[in-house]
Amino acid sequence: MALWKDPTAKETTPGAGEPAPAAPELRAVERSPAPIGSAAPDASRRTVERGPAKESLIAGDLTIEGKIEGSGNVRVAGRFKGDVNVEGNVTIEQGAHVTGQVSASMVIVSGEVHGNITATARVELLETGVINGDVKAAVLTVAAGSRMRGQADFGWTDQGPGGKK
Repeated sequence: MALWKDPTAKETTPGAGEPAPAAPELRAVERSPAPIGSAAPDASRRTVERGPAKESLIAGDLTIEGKIEGSGNVRVAGRFKGDVNVEGNVTIEQGAHVTGQVSASMVIVSGEVHGNITATARVELLETGVINGDVKAAVLTVAAGSRMRGQADFGWTDQGPGGKK
């Protein structure tokens, strides 16, 4: 069988008694990520990196001690003892307990935090939320029914209130 088309050959059309040639089967090919240390980056990996940030979850029936650092989002529904330092968002669900310092872009508290919170964007203290520590954020939102014991520092930039010296 030739791999090229012979321009001198006659094309035959299937007749009534001849079966039509089978169409080539098309299959989706799944690309696996490039091995660590490979020279050529995989195109599918590049698209994933530009997608929304991943979220890590500490489930409601877990108790974890340690330190969390990274660039994704963290959702705590259980108990965590240690510092949380992420570039993404941190959400402390209702019924969750965090004991330690929390530093993130945005922090949403509907559970309990025993420690200081620093947020580059905002801190939201929802009606079931409890903070026992200091809060420093660009924006602080406090719902009726929530509780806080500590100092709050918000609305200030490095240049002063409203960006003025």
